[in-house]
Amino acid sequence: MSITAPSEIQTKCIPEILAGKDVIGGAKTGSGKTAAFALPILQKLSEDPYGVFAVILTPTRELAFQIAEQFNVLGKTINLKDVVVVGGLDMMTQAIALSKRPHIIIATPGRLRDHINSSGDSMNLSKVKFLVLDEADRLLTETFAEDLGGILEVLPKKRQTLLFTATMTDAVLELAGPTDNAAKPPPFVYQCKTNVSTVKTLTQSYIFIPSHLRETYLTYLLRSEDFIKKSIIIFTGRCRTAETLRVMLRELGIACTALHSEMSQQERLNSLAKFRGGIISVLIATDVGSRGLDIPSVQWVLNYDIPRDPTDYIHRVGRTARAGRGGQAVSMVSERDIELVHDIESRINKTMGEYPVSENKALELLTEVTSAKRAATMALQDAQYGEKKRIQKQKRQALEEARSGVKSSKSKSGKRKSSAQ
Repeated sequence: MSITAPSEIQTKCIPEILAGKDVIGGAKTGSGKTAAFALPILQKLSEDPYGVFAVILTPTRELAFQIAEQFNVLGKTINLKDVVVVGGLDMMTQAIALSKRPHIIIATPGRLRDHINSSGDSMNLSKVKFLVLDEADRLLTETFAEDLGGILEVLPKKRQTLLFTATMTDAVLELAGPTDNAAKPPPFVYQCKTNVSTVKTLTQSYIFIPSHLRETYLTYLLRSEDFIKKSIIIFTGRCRTAETLRVMLRELGIACTALHSEMSQQERLNSLAKFRGGIISVLIATDVGSRGLDIPSVQWVLNYDIPRDPTDYIHRVGRTARAGRGGQAVSMVSERDIELVHDIESRINKTMGEYPVSENKALELLTEVTSAKRAATMALQDAQYGEKKRIQKQKRQALEEARSGVKSSKSKSGKRKSSAQ
């Protein structure tokens, strides 16, 4: 794998994991965090091989597949059996794979909890030795709280818990304090020292444009000499924006693909495969693509929409300039984004420079881009884009209302019983 020496996070955390300690590790993106927990787990597994040995939880489906790839390569010599359990794929196929007792389960919390609820008997997690939370700052939020709680209920109390993240939040650090169990020592915590949140090899700049000309300037950039035949990720804030840009850019003759949560899992995997393999050089993604994805060839990150949280910006631009390579990040800033950019600059301890563009040349494309955008909008309407999500939302709301109705009736029934007694 061309790894000749351990990184800082690997040097500090691997011995502690091998010594049997719980570990919390923090290091910037691209610093080798996956190998920092995968190598000691595989070492321990090789000494006493059985399934299920470790459960790895991650917030996104794409990251789950990427972690599985690294486990497969590192664990090839011990005939490692692993299974990826994420939403968007057939549950029955996953259930059969889980019943065969793989050594490693790599999962998103929601889908793993679905399997625990529906077929917990066929999946024995009582002897799990390791629980890993990768991108722990995301997993320890309200979004995943219920699913995470359901998983922890079925895991053994006597296990090693490993948390790795690029962002040390208060929620993560809270777990570093003393535990209720006096016999269990507090976890080993290591945070790689860094004065800035982005790497030195990354050049960061901005383009100041009117908000209604975003698509025009984006097209101008993608057709400019700096961007042609380069590997580029364009980040947007919404799925609809990503899909509109995908159709619009194809109308304009720019080959691209997309990655967002309203695509099927197979479509997402196909998009990533085309982008990784260099078949298509432009990927339009929402923040599902900003976490942990390791695609070394990425040369440019374009922020079409500025994220509201500086942490999201750091994760986005971390997709380029990985492992010592150079990279460029350009943010498209409108009149409404100035305060957001100042927040980002404050966080990264760096002032962005202005990326040079020719306003006249960009505006020459206005008519062509407007026509392509209109065609894209109509195509999405004809395809009833977003209808499936709207129906699912209605179903969830109806289910929640039904549950709250049941709880309310039980509560009233209990009160009537009490007063009768």
